[in-house]
Amino acid sequence: MKQEMAVVAMVFILLFMKLGKDRSNESYMNVINVLLLLNLILGFVCNREGILFNEMFRTNKLIVLEKNILNLAMLIISLQSWSWLKTHKHVPEFYILLLSSLLGMFFMISSGNLLMFYLGLEMSTIPVAAAVNFDLAKRRSSEGAMKLIFSSAFSSACLLFGISMLYGTTGTLVFTELPQHISNNPLQLFAFILIIAGFAFKISVAPFHLWTADVYEGAPVSVTSFLSVISKGAVLFVFVSVLYTVFSPLAKVWYNMIFILSLLTIAIGNLFAIRQENFKRFLAFSSIAQVGFILVGVSGGTDISTTSVIYFVLIYVFSNLAAFGVVSVVTSATGKENISDYKGLYKTNPALSWVLAIAMFSLAGVPPTAGFFGKFFLLIAGAGKGNYILISIAALNIIISLYYYLRVVKAIFMDANSTPLPSVRIPLMSKLAFAVCIAGVISIGVASPVYDYIYSLIVLN
Repeated sequence: MKQEMAVVAMVFILLFMKLGKDRSNESYMNVINVLLLLNLILGFVCNREGILFNEMFRTNKLIVLEKNILNLAMLIISLQSWSWLKTHKHVPEFYILLLSSLLGMFFMISSGNLLMFYLGLEMSTIPVAAAVNFDLAKRRSSEGAMKLIFSSAFSSACLLFGISMLYGTTGTLVFTELPQHISNNPLQLFAFILIIAGFAFKISVAPFHLWTADVYEGAPVSVTSFLSVISKGAVLFVFVSVLYTVFSPLAKVWYNMIFILSLLTIAIGNLFAIRQENFKRFLAFSSIAQVGFILVGVSGGTDISTTSVIYFVLIYVFSNLAAFGVVSVVTSATGKENISDYKGLYKTNPALSWVLAIAMFSLAGVPPTAGFFGKFFLLIAGAGKGNYILISIAALNIIISLYYYLRVVKAIFMDANSTPLPSVRIPLMSKLAFAVCIAGVISIGVASPVYDYIYSLIVLN
């Protein structure tokens, strides 16, 4: 439990700093950034595999890697938050909320029991709901927090109801024991549907996605980044694990469900992204479409599928956080959030323009960016079942997504604007975050050893 204890230690350090003498916001951010960097480095050394508390908690090299991906995303978000947090009144509280949520995600990923999974999920959700309402003076922030709370409560009720019925019919909640007791029993099928619905709410699968755009728009950009990347990535890691282990006897049933949900999610995400003007809502529907592509890979049901999902989440961290980083810097400096405000951005902010353009290319899956290889591996994994209708429709939707991603690039480089955004100063911390994201988007696209390493961990575990 090294990684969990490290997050707990960071929370206590922030509490002790808050209780002590008054400190500047910069001092808080410097300390937490150093701690997050150390936590990321320590995540790659001295790791042990094992099981604790009667299989409630488990860890192996693959789980450690998944947590390290989330640690990296947390560090990038922290660096990107510099412009916004340096003038905020509640910097320690912001980090305590996000770190508490991250701790819940770590327990959720390491869970070997459905009850432990549920506790980790709730621990990760409640602090994020408070963080969404962090801009207390903005009505949209309060509305977004309320919608997240209501949606989370409903999805948690579905999930818990499904778990209770599954326990009633099997007599166990342990992941390794459940497959032996699961069959096509109607009550178990209903429990499975409720559990899948609970997961679908958390990762914004259509038609359970209705909360996403409003919450993303209302939340501060840094919290939106956290929801889009870390929260969604953590649930996807667990979703794949539960689907392939606990519900492996129902593979034929869940394949049909994933098939329908993936196509519906891609179509809705693409169609609504085309219509958006607010950048955060645009990225919200973009993330919904990306989840649809991930479900295509999940439908394969093989080790290659798991590898492609984890690989894509890693790529998604760099691509999406690069886009959100630009939005964060621009919003902090100008308060502008609409895509139309970015017209002519290249004339006044060439560096930000190129970062955003590369992020859009990667999200669209344009070669040679990492996003192309990520979607390619997902389609290859989905083709494992031989359902070429699914693959063909998904590939056609990649072409459709090019329209709205390139619309942003066109606005930045080609559209005229009589009042373009002024030149924005990029803080050093944000520059570091951009450098990491762009390096990841460019290098991982050609780094097949990363994919091979993930696959080797999955085979071993």
